[in-house]
Amino acid sequence: MIASSKAEKPLLHPSASVTSELYRGASCAGIEDFMEPRGTKREVGKTEVAEPRNKLPRPAPSLPTDPALYSGPFPFYRRPSELGCFSLDAQRQYHGDARALRYYSPPPTNGPGPNFDLRDGYPDRYQPRDEEVQERLDHLLCWLLEHRGQLEGGPGWLAGAIVTWRGHLTKLLTTPYEQQEGWQLAASRFQGTLYLSEVETPAARAQRLARPLLLRELMYMGYKFEQYMCADKPGSSPDPSGEVNTNVAFCSVLRSRLGSHPLLFSGEVDCTDPQAPSTQPPTCYVELKTSKEMHSPGQWRSFYRHKLLKWWAQSFLPGVPNVVAGFRNPEGFVSSLKTFPTMEMFEYVRNDRDGWNPSVCMNFCAAFLSFAQSTVVHDDPRLVHLFSWEPGGPVTVSVHRDAPYAFLPIWYVEAMTQDLPSPPKTPSPK
Repeated sequence: MIASSKAEKPLLHPSASVTSELYRGASCAGIEDFMEPRGTKREVGKTEVAEPRNKLPRPAPSLPTDPALYSGPFPFYRRPSELGCFSLDAQRQYHGDARALRYYSPPPTNGPGPNFDLRDGYPDRYQPRDEEVQERLDHLLCWLLEHRGQLEGGPGWLAGAIVTWRGHLTKLLTTPYEQQEGWQLAASRFQGTLYLSEVETPAARAQRLARPLLLRELMYMGYKFEQYMCADKPGSSPDPSGEVNTNVAFCSVLRSRLGSHPLLFSGEVDCTDPQAPSTQPPTCYVELKTSKEMHSPGQWRSFYRHKLLKWWAQSFLPGVPNVVAGFRNPEGFVSSLKTFPTMEMFEYVRNDRDGWNPSVCMNFCAAFLSFAQSTVVHDDPRLVHLFSWEPGGPVTVSVHRDAPYAFLPIWYVEAMTQDLPSPPKTPSPK
């Protein structure tokens, strides 16, 4: 499933005139194609040799997050192309194939509206993933070991790339507007590649351990909605009578570039649409979401400012064209569906002075990646720069070695160093 892209194409600015088709090939006013011709060889940035073990590098200065600092033109962002995929089964075991992919199967538009009981099966038919297990980048690293010899551009391209999860990039995009939850990202450089892996903050851990029953049920409802909307095979119907097991996941692995930063990232995909205009991933993928019913302009305004920002960031990064939302009533029933095209989401806040701006999100993400690249210069998988951020403040950096922050597992480092043919089938997190 290694796909090569014919040529790099920039994404359209979401604030430009929008069409229902994601990423039209035509150029967009104000967006230049900073594309390099196919075959252009870019010199991998030189990295310094690690200093003696007892001497840690001096922390870098901080990075501000004020939205006003990032309101310039929309940066270059390469059209994401899928390099491959992998699946996680009911026991969270890794498989380098698409066995967990599900197929979009919404209720007929000409029939009665949906009447999905999102509480059905809770908690009897619910198997949540063990969140105490810190998986870090392990599953993505498994895929990378299996396919490192097939990457377009070869080892040289990977040596200049940033490897991470889509969810980590999503948090970076929304940071300028986030007012409640901070984050920590651990960064290590190994064989030239910069790896980014999220660290659960003490506040997030405390919040997770004290998660109220109502919030646990709301989390279940989101997964249950997917069960009502997805089938196991193309053309078949959903079966909501089974168990909801959140260990199961289908993940797409994508290549892109933000500004001068090549990206290789992976994200979970809810389903593929067999009826999509193009069956080429990622444009055939669909993101499924739930939200409470809105009854006033103020509720919709808050929805557009906050929730839609996160939906946009999550879907824009991998090139998923549509988010289908189910709106639930207080009793937990979904009675209406609405499709939000990713490239049209900004239109809901364009004239809201308290809304969000896609250019700010992408410019901050690009600035953070530049900040990380220039900060993490020592090539050492055991050396970690921990980037920390809390709302209202700048991104700060601290430097650590080994546990508890080192996240590149020994099996991956050894395999990449010795060029072993394959990883262990199910690695244990290190």
